[in-house]
Amino acid sequence: MSFSGKFQLESQENFEPFMKAIGVPDELIQKGKDIKSISEIEENGDNFKVTVTTGTKVLVNKFTIGQEAELETVTGEKIKAVAQREGNKLKVSMKGIESVTELVDANTIVNTMTLGSIVFKRTSKRM
Repeated sequence: MSFSGKFQLESQENFEPFMKAIGVPDELIQKGKDIKSISEIEENGDNFKVTVTTGTKVLVNKFTIGQEAELETVTGEKIKAVAQREGNKLKVSMKGIESVTELVDANTIVNTMTLGSIVFKRTSKRM
């Protein structure tokens, strides 16, 4: 199954505790918690381009499976990380955060980010 497509955020769990834990200011957490972000994923072999638009903020990350890439985090920090693919899952570790994006069916993507005991889960549906 291909990850390619546009997906709109449908639900999220533990948004506030996770954003606080990674250092996002309270005012931005309040602004961001009700915005339905749109994720656009372009998959071309092992090459990916992921564009996440949340209100006026646009985050673009490009990476190749198994190769180190510079990825921008939610806080705007740029870090080096390696994405791995396991079937319908993309996994990446960034500064203590384990991120797993799973294509659960043709129209649903679930992104789970784990930091210590906080599990932040976002479910998005294909548009």
